[in-house]
Amino acid sequence: MSDNKTFQKAYHLFEEDYLDHLFFEVSPEGDIDANKYSLYNFTGDPKLEHAEWASRIDMMNSWFTDMRRKNRFLYERQSQNGSKVLTKVKDPDTGEIREMLNFASNDYLNMTQNPEIWGRIQRESVKYGSGGAGGVPLLSGSMDIIEKLQIKIAEMKGMQSSIVYSSGYGANYGTISALIGKKDIAIYDMFAHASLIDGSRGSNKKFFQHNSPESLEKVLKSVQNDYINKLVILDGVYSMDGDIARLPEILDVAHFYGAWVLVDEAHATGVIGENGKGTLSHFNLEGKVDIVTGTLSKAVGSVGGYVTGSEKLINYLKYTSRSYMFSTSPFIPSVIASLQALELITDNKAPIDALWKNIHYVKKRLQDAGFDIGNAETAIFPIIIGDDVLVKEMTYRLHEKNIFVNPVPYPAVPRKLTRVRLSITAGFTKEQLKYTMDTIVEIGKELKIIS
Repeated sequence: MSDNKTFQKAYHLFEEDYLDHLFFEVSPEGDIDANKYSLYNFTGDPKLEHAEWASRIDMMNSWFTDMRRKNRFLYERQSQNGSKVLTKVKDPDTGEIREMLNFASNDYLNMTQNPEIWGRIQRESVKYGSGGAGGVPLLSGSMDIIEKLQIKIAEMKGMQSSIVYSSGYGANYGTISALIGKKDIAIYDMFAHASLIDGSRGSNKKFFQHNSPESLEKVLKSVQNDYINKLVILDGVYSMDGDIARLPEILDVAHFYGAWVLVDEAHATGVIGENGKGTLSHFNLEGKVDIVTGTLSKAVGSVGGYVTGSEKLINYLKYTSRSYMFSTSPFIPSVIASLQALELITDNKAPIDALWKNIHYVKKRLQDAGFDIGNAETAIFPIIIGDDVLVKEMTYRLHEKNIFVNPVPYPAVPRKLTRVRLSITAGFTKEQLKYTMDTIVEIGKELKIIS
């Protein structure tokens, strides 16, 4: 405890009463013990409000230092050749370049490496210059190629109109913040993406149990007479669990109580639905959902975001969504890439068929081995462990075997649901998947995650 106190007193606290409540156990080298804390302790813990900025920064960096010393800092691993199935990664500990199987990418259809897309970028970029739009979309940043992409998105989602943002985060944040006022409420699936939840910061919000129409109905009943407008918000495919929203039932409940529904299609586009059209197509609900948002950075293999809906709604958002109004239009080569990718996705089923063949193989191997993969049913597979230390250890051991996966510690997910996350893409060969699954099973047994 004396070491802990010594470490703690180096920090400047706004209120001295918190001296006994804001301390950390340290490693023998004197830094915060990386095995005993999660990112939440340095970003979300309310006690941090009583520490000066310099102290908060020092705490996080001390924790990072101990993680690096233990060779367990596996964030920011740099690819040297893009988002490829076999990606060249700079090892954060040794500095060597490793060729690794990439199960950390959301490029589900490997569109980032598609030669047809690169060829179109080269041909059409000449027309527009270096890539910057030069202005916001309502002024000089309005361009014909962006309009073509917006028409394609609306057509793909079965909606009237759409607008394109510079990022998926901006699309979600800007849309929700433009709609939710002081007398309105946002009602979220509890596993909804952070960009959706951030859209109602400082506004009224409630949560319903994940993928539960019954829980949603209870929330809607409880707020029925308290707010003018109600917006139910969910993901089509959930980014950490890979399960599909129970959209038909949720839509029925929401509309019965007069609420609008917003569905984020980030991880659904290119994966589910007819020719990868997403969740609405999957359930034959085109035109039934009030608002659809999404990103162009997953299966589309580019960057940017969008919102699509009725023509009246889109006209309204153009002038009220601040992340749209006050951001320069998207990078033009990204717009060209997105347009070409969406055309390829909707015109050619082969990549989606290859993706689903890989999904079925991985799901069977993980289930047969006894791993807890929750309700995964698409291209995202959580290996749920419920122990941050084991999550880091499994990620590190897979890294040593040249398998690149993502650790997902608390607070990204609840403590009991911390996990290693695998993203499956179309380009993996059967041999690559077999090696990976064999290795995961071997390490899972070594760490006693499975028997």
